[in-house]
Amino acid sequence: MGLFLLGLNLLDLAETVWNVVLVVVGLGMLIFVHELGHFLVAKLCGVKVEKFYLGFDIGGLKLARLVRGETEYGIGILPLGGYVKMLGQEDNPAKLREEIERARQAGGSPATLAPARSQASSAEAEQAAAHLAEAERALFDSRSYLAQSVPKRMAIISAGVVMNVLFALLTGVMAYRLGVFQNACGVGAVAPGEAAWHEGLKPGDQIVAIGEKPASRFVDLQHRISLGDIEQGVSLTVRRPGVADPFTVRLFPDRLGLAPTIGIASPLVPRLDERLPADPGSVAASAVPALAGGDTVVQIEGTPVPTFYELHRQLALHVDRPLELVVQRRPKEEKTGAAAEEFLRLSVKLPPQPALSLGLVMGMGPVVAVQKESPAARAGVLPGDVLVAIDGQGPGDPLTLGQRLGRRAAAQPRVELTVRRGTEEKRLEATLRVADWYETPFREKSPMSAPALGVAFEVTRRIEAVVPGGPAEAAGLRPGGVVIGAELLPPSADELRAMGYGDRLKFLNLQRAEIDFEKHKVSWPFFAAYLLQSSLPETRVKLTLANGQTAELRPVPAKDWFLPERGLRFQAMGTVVQAANWAEAFRLGGRETVDALLMVVRFLQKLGSQQVSFRAMGGPVTIAQAAYHSATKGLADLLIFLTLIGANLAVLNILPIPVLDGGHLVFLTYEAIARRPPNERVQTVLTWLGLLFILGLVIVVLGLDFRLISRQ
Repeated sequence: MGLFLLGLNLLDLAETVWNVVLVVVGLGMLIFVHELGHFLVAKLCGVKVEKFYLGFDIGGLKLARLVRGETEYGIGILPLGGYVKMLGQEDNPAKLREEIERARQAGGSPATLAPARSQASSAEAEQAAAHLAEAERALFDSRSYLAQSVPKRMAIISAGVVMNVLFALLTGVMAYRLGVFQNACGVGAVAPGEAAWHEGLKPGDQIVAIGEKPASRFVDLQHRISLGDIEQGVSLTVRRPGVADPFTVRLFPDRLGLAPTIGIASPLVPRLDERLPADPGSVAASAVPALAGGDTVVQIEGTPVPTFYELHRQLALHVDRPLELVVQRRPKEEKTGAAAEEFLRLSVKLPPQPALSLGLVMGMGPVVAVQKESPAARAGVLPGDVLVAIDGQGPGDPLTLGQRLGRRAAAQPRVELTVRRGTEEKRLEATLRVADWYETPFREKSPMSAPALGVAFEVTRRIEAVVPGGPAEAAGLRPGGVVIGAELLPPSADELRAMGYGDRLKFLNLQRAEIDFEKHKVSWPFFAAYLLQSSLPETRVKLTLANGQTAELRPVPAKDWFLPERGLRFQAMGTVVQAANWAEAFRLGGRETVDALLMVVRFLQKLGSQQVSFRAMGGPVTIAQAAYHSATKGLADLLIFLTLIGANLAVLNILPIPVLDGGHLVFLTYEAIARRPPNERVQTVLTWLGLLFILGLVIVVLGLDFRLISRQ
């Protein structure tokens, strides 16, 4: 057994190292091809290239150096870019002329390089003469960058951007030749209180059009929502299983985070995840017979579930009751094109899955949203109302209210709601509906919801009560305390191996999750009803209260609150798009490249209009992390990511900011039109402003990368 685990660890290590190598090579190529563009065109124009570096050799520090011919090649110590140094290349040519003047004053002369016979010493005169010679050569040497015509200098400057675009195209073409998985355009989950929830979208809905354009990719919806023009709302055409005709809804995206959203997750299929079919510690993980990755759920309690919509519905209707699944499994020796009757069919019984409870009852907060055409809307409930009683009794635990009302809906649908509106209390009559769906607060600011009533409400962090005999009471927590921080303390890798999860460690999140509720703007429902429920078995919770008290709790199963999915993990809905030939790969890769270029342009536009927060930006650390995540999913995903980053670099470098390629092109355009270089003083001021802007931008993105600047 020990040798087996050692073998698994070595394989995991090898996979990690390979992914790191792919990321380093991929990101390095982005820099290399940009500088290669400058280098090649400079050579074609007859310009002497003195240096070609990946990374910056700050203070002369470098990892590698090689001189070939007239060029020094190397790898600098600071891996934040690269550069090509050409003879006569200077962001501000006035410096060269100043150098000539300084050299002359020190004793040099354009006519002679002999040491000056003046007050300067012989060594000083020689040094001045050397400076003078270098400056004169930079300005007047035929192989100098400055000696080239404006069109040639434009070609040299723009070559890096062109190479970035070509590299983006190449990686896109290669990705589609390998095959790219694309999430379908649909709904896998709906966040309570947000735009999609308000309009009544449900998990399993398919989005077939965005505005007038047909929709097939979830990424298209994401871009349209976050980077489109949303002031007039976004029109979606939706097809719902069991409903004959598609219907149209107009959503007004919420601006709750870094960019506008409508509060949906990508769609799923009723097929279990290949790598981890069930959450560790869940009833699905201990099912007999054991569930396997790739199993397809075909029936629940005798009802066929051909789509995730029907599966989700059955899970919602049986949330607190045992249910029987029928799964279809491919034979071990899979036959291409095997008929459905050849697949194995297994019956699996799953008991209800109790949610994890800390034994705390938190305060009921105000209603933040009322669902369109819901019982709450018909009863007259308004955002801002606080639910204080149901049929004369307190609402109880806000986290369990939704399921308690759901259980009551079929037998006793009529309820009297008492709400506090401002300083008054109002009594409202409502008729509950039987909700055949469930809602999960999966976003950081999500409120809790009651589907049977159609309201989303906040849950405060003030402790209203503690459950007798529960973890909170045992830890000494009392009503009146306010929770300001929480930390999830997962089991160690050794503890998980002892539980039998050693072969799945790489799929599990072993990191501690630390939450400052005020700083991170995280809601209690997100923490207690989503994050805690997704935690590993034997996870402990450390709470910090406003009075300085801390308590460590071990969650226990709740008595009247259940998890509908019972630990089942489903695959994403989508297709692998693989080009049949290179021509098709070029077409698909070209579309991906154009989409990436336009997305970066729109991002910058919306950043300027404040539709997208500057906190959505990322620096080298964020890019490296995202690249590694892409690499873990496969080479095609990494190539698509490199397409996006290549397009990003192309657009950023072409921006008309001095010190960037685009800024140089602006100066050259002026020179071409005016038949003379820009005013040296103006160019100097603009160059310094551009440099300060870029340095400021670098400081901001590094601050975001290292969490010195909050993303909230």
